Amino acid sequence: MALYDEARALETELSGLRHSLHREPEIGLDLPRTQAKVLAALDGLPLEITLGKALSSVTAVLRGARPGATVLLRGDMDALPVTERTGLPYTSEIDGVMHACGHDLHTAMLAGAARLLAARRSDLAGNVIFMFQPGEEGCFGAQHMISEGVLDTAGERPAAAYALHVISAFLPGGVVATRPGPVLAAADVLDVTVRGRGGHASAPHHAADPIPAACEMVTALQTLVTRGFDVFDPIVITVGTFQAGTTDNVIPDDARFQATIRSFSAAARAKVKEASVRLVRDIASAHGLTVAVEYVDGYPVTVNDSAEAAFAEDAVSALFGQERFIRQPNPMTGAEDFSFVLNAVPGAFLSVGACPPDQVPATAAFNHSAEAVFDDAVLSEGTALYAELALRRLAAG
Repeated sequence: MALYDEARALETELSGLRHSLHREPEIGLDLPRTQAKVLAALDGLPLEITLGKALSSVTAVLRGARPGATVLLRGDMDALPVTERTGLPYTSEIDGVMHACGHDLHTAMLAGAARLLAARRSDLAGNVIFMFQPGEEGCFGAQHMISEGVLDTAGERPAAAYALHVISAFLPGGVVATRPGPVLAAADVLDVTVRGRGGHASAPHHAADPIPAACEMVTALQTLVTRGFDVFDPIVITVGTFQAGTTDNVIPDDARFQATIRSFSAAARAKVKEASVRLVRDIASAHGLTVAVEYVDGYPVTVNDSAEAAFAEDAVSALFGQERFIRQPNPMTGAEDFSFVLNAVPGAFLSVGACPPDQVPATAAFNHSAEAVFDDAVLSEGTALYAELALRRLAAG
């Protein structure tokens, strides 16, 4: 039976696991219920399983019958602090928590791929590491797993690593997209508190008003984007919070804002870190104020190895047909902690369209929305693609 047909034969099992995960989502690094469900799904397979110490991770190694290279497949497992509004029959039963990014699908797909590959163990030359990862949503789960040795669990570093990520909008269902080079942005945080001296709003000359200085910083940061950086190596700065004051006739002591900063190269990331911090300090000084500024490093740029991206395109085309693959013209501005894996070993991150057939990709609710819906039909496709990537890469040596 062909690989894709075998994956489709698992559809009931895959959707059952996915729905169970969706009903009981968990956030962050501690996912005990999710971990237990993954272990149950892997039970009986010829895998060497290691559990995380600082997080509820599951690492499973499948050793082929003959020596060869090692391939790593990653599936993230954590949910988001979102109150679900999909109305699905398997809607989240946990208040304020939802699998709004589709990680429940990734987990089910990776478990399905483990089953397909385990059935082919006698034909495999090499090893497969299945990386079931908590804490992708801002908790540096991949970095934690790397520090606990996930890349070395098979005895040698992987020759390649792959991750799939479903998206509920933009791509038609079942279409796969990626690109060589930067595929997702770095995401950092600029946290600024301008310190002034409060007073009566009718007499600002007797106070030291932090609000005009903070507002000037916000607008100056936008000018920094357009005047300080190459349009072909761009950055994005978005101020997401701004807090100051308590009422109309009081000048506050402080004003605070936070911004997300996205970049697509290590050079631009280093430059914006230095330039943004210097900018807000200089503006505060010009106003005779002080400022507390912290630049918090987040996830680095997710960079696909060019050869591995081309390899993944070939795998998609062989499995589903060339019409099911799109080469992205530009990176996406989201961020991913699979970037830490790709900083250590070559590999590729692929997006898989999971927009339901009754919705229009251009207008469907996107990942992280309380109304985001992911089509179960993509479960068998992702399962087959994970397995195909591993099989082809091991065969290539």
